[in-house]
Amino acid sequence: MKIAFLIIPNMLSTSMSNAFELFFAANEVAKMRDGRSALQANLVKVARANSRLEMNSGLSLMPDEVVSDSIFDIVYVPALWRNPKPVVKRNPEIVEWLRWQYEHGAILNGTGTGVRFIAETGLLNNRPATTHWHHFDNFAEDFPTVELKRQHFITSAGRLFCAASINAQTDLTLHHIHRVFSKAISDHLARHFSHEVRQPFDRLSFTQKENTNHPDELILQSQLWMQNNLSKTEISMQQLAHIFGMSTRNFSRRFRNATNMSPLQYLQRQRFNEARELLQNSNLSISEIAYRVGYVDVSYFTKLFKQLSSTTPKDYRKTVRAKLFSSRKHSLR
Repeated sequence: MKIAFLIIPNMLSTSMSNAFELFFAANEVAKMRDGRSALQANLVKVARANSRLEMNSGLSLMPDEVVSDSIFDIVYVPALWRNPKPVVKRNPEIVEWLRWQYEHGAILNGTGTGVRFIAETGLLNNRPATTHWHHFDNFAEDFPTVELKRQHFITSAGRLFCAASINAQTDLTLHHIHRVFSKAISDHLARHFSHEVRQPFDRLSFTQKENTNHPDELILQSQLWMQNNLSKTEISMQQLAHIFGMSTRNFSRRFRNATNMSPLQYLQRQRFNEARELLQNSNLSISEIAYRVGYVDVSYFTKLFKQLSSTTPKDYRKTVRAKLFSSRKHSLR
């Protein structure tokens, strides 16, 4: 597995180093677990020229390779400071190199404004993409055939991935680590690189407002009803469909069309999010929290929580609070 991290003048260094260090950590965890037989990702910094690049922040980076015919499995394109258009215009070789890498089987990942490099290849035409929110309008004007998803933090189209921010890039990179290494290693890194326990990639809605950016008014009302009634222990889809004047089948169909998930998945997501909030910010017992979010059976609540986060409620609380209070302690010094 060979992974390229592009180094480009005027780039935001953390949009490269974040993914680089996640894969570096995955290598280290894999070596600890599997010894000499462990899979290792070859991490390569790539630039147009074999010379040190000075970043706007004062950091400097030395590439390992120059843009060439080396074939990579995964390529990361970093975000750029301020207006990305002049930087992309000055680097047509990178645009052509990205197209060539894709044609030879590479997965392309663009972060924030760096997505413009991938858009310039034409590979995103008639495909979904996202970018930094401040550049939405300019991006849409310059690439009218790209399906810009303004409400999404991550988009994917085959081997083309876009992350609107560095936080979104973290979720995306954990997905790649899960695929390349294992779910266990991805979960391990998720717990150690963030005080939040991240959800698996395939459960992410990629929306900031929990799939509410759609025009189906009745489904929006049903979502609000669920959010306001999480503690009800017996919410059935038949009941919800009846409340909003639909058959169960029609309700489920419309709900999935609007939110890309089933009503039950959405309800579980809301309960899971509320449980995480209570575990972090309250002294309620696990059983009390389970009841607050609609589960009488604590063991079932624990099992479901672990399915969604790869950790138990007890361990989640312990991990989050340890990091939370450690952060507070340092901030008081």
